[in-house]
Amino acid sequence: MYIVETTRPGPNGTVYRCVLLRRTYRDGDKVKNRTIANLSHCTPQEIEALRLALRYKDDLAVLGSVRTALELHEGLSVGAVCTLYHVARQLGLDRALGTHFAGKLALWQVIARVLDQGSRLSAVRLAQTHAACELLGFTRGFDENDLYDNLAWLAAHQATIERRVFTARRGHHKPGLFLYDVTSSYLEGHCNALAAFGYNRDGKAGKPQVVVGLLCDEEGVPVSTKVFTGNTPDLATLAPQIRKVAQRFGGERVTFVGDRGMIKSGQIAALAQAGFHCITALTKPQIERFLKHGIFQLVWFADQVYEVAEAGRRYILRRNPQRAAEIAAGRRDKQHAVEQFVGKQNAYLATHPVHRSR
Repeated sequence: MYIVETTRPGPNGTVYRCVLLRRTYRDGDKVKNRTIANLSHCTPQEIEALRLALRYKDDLAVLGSVRTALELHEGLSVGAVCTLYHVARQLGLDRALGTHFAGKLALWQVIARVLDQGSRLSAVRLAQTHAACELLGFTRGFDENDLYDNLAWLAAHQATIERRVFTARRGHHKPGLFLYDVTSSYLEGHCNALAAFGYNRDGKAGKPQVVVGLLCDEEGVPVSTKVFTGNTPDLATLAPQIRKVAQRFGGERVTFVGDRGMIKSGQIAALAQAGFHCITALTKPQIERFLKHGIFQLVWFADQVYEVAEAGRRYILRRNPQRAAEIAAGRRDKQHAVEQFVGKQNAYLATHPVHRSR
């Protein structure tokens, strides 16, 4: 390949310049030329660079001296931050947090949490390698202390932020069904105002914990969270959620869905007082009591759904084949464990007649 440059005069003293990248090839006994690219729009520096590369294409080591004179600098990463920022805008998160410094800082904490689940210090370092400040429009820098202070700001404005996000996604359409459940998270340290010993779902005995309540709409999308002290019973966490739905989110005809450990008689009464309904599961003592009084019959627990109305409440009965299979598997495991234990004891007695005589 080679570069050919031609010029020809034009009217009014203008000069037309044509630079072509061409290649020579043989067609039988004839030598022909083929134009590969038109370089007329390239700058003189770019054309000279191409000439240099073609001149030393068979000895690239010569270009090493040219390469060492160059300094390469890696720019800030843009793609991941830009993608997450546009997702946040589609969800209305940027408007819910606000355009002031604290709101932008909170938005960066969300983005940084998705990029890398690290500490506050790691979030600061991520901002130094990603185009966070340029994309979010920060007017000044920040450090990990600013991020810790921002967490306090988030806690103080949680109700407003949750209401804005809820309105941005739902508009004036209020859900008629809310899903609620709790979980817990244990702590290694003790310097936490909400840390306490309670029912530990993580199986970490001797570790303080906090209890977290999660409220979702009918699509399972989180609406609000609430952190309680670690010794808060599940039943005691429902009342604040009832007030939250009625006041903060403007719920009118609402149905709460919770498990049998969440919604009991006291909670059902509180829901009824607020004009709400509930869907929950019966406990084993309740089912036994209904069977004893003839309200339920065992034959109604079949593969087909059976409905019973009693004292203004609807009971939906059905045999759960998956749960039945789990119970049967557990029974078989226990039987197998007992058989192994008995077999070991019999084998021991067979080889130790003294113990057998006793």
